[in-house]
Amino acid sequence: MLEAPLGESIPGRVQARGLAAVRSHDLRRWGLGRHRSVDDYTYGGGAGMVLRPEPIAAALRELRRPDSTVILLDPAGERLDQALARELAARSHLVIVCGRYEGVDERIRSLVDRELSIGDVVLSGGEPAAIVVIDAVLRLLPGAIEADSTVDESFGHGLLEYPQYTRPAEFEGRRVPDTLVSGDHAAVRRWRLREALRRTRARRPDLLAGRALSDDELELLAEIESEEAEGGSRA
Repeated sequence: MLEAPLGESIPGRVQARGLAAVRSHDLRRWGLGRHRSVDDYTYGGGAGMVLRPEPIAAALRELRRPDSTVILLDPAGERLDQALARELAARSHLVIVCGRYEGVDERIRSLVDRELSIGDVVLSGGEPAAIVVIDAVLRLLPGAIEADSTVDESFGHGLLEYPQYTRPAEFEGRRVPDTLVSGDHAAVRRWRLREALRRTRARRPDLLAGRALSDDELELLAEIESEEAEGGSRA
């Protein structure tokens, strides 16, 4: 499940350049008995199966290195965000444990360094979440993409990204904002910051609540509030 999406686009190029390597391991390799069992019924009854602790512990004993950070993907974990992705990108070796069924035996939590969630959603297994985490981390590695690209993206500087436009200059009666085709680079930078603030204020005000705003940002937010009070926005 991991190889196809992580072999394409930026994750694929990162690995092709030797900047990182991604390896997936079938937990049944450490399974129990003739059938390589990795799960069992939950104590106390209830629907669903739980991953047994022995196979996971055996896998971690083999795969863990002194410089490893072991991550358990779990809905109860800390929420993945761009700051956390940057923190993980600075680590030299990550081991990601994917849950299945009803989850993992509780005793496994003592063997991991941190628990991570990609959001309040239920998945069939941890593999899709692992792809999200790995992709977010790989693209932040030095040399993966242009440094400016990761800064300008949503959350790169703590704000949602400003609106993007390409050709044609007019589409179904809607024109590209005049500022973006003016050739005035300072005006373009200011427009982009203002629109990033506008979008963040409207869609993710929590990001602004925890941000130390600069004088320019405070001025632009005041402009936005004034424009919206008047019922418009500036191109």
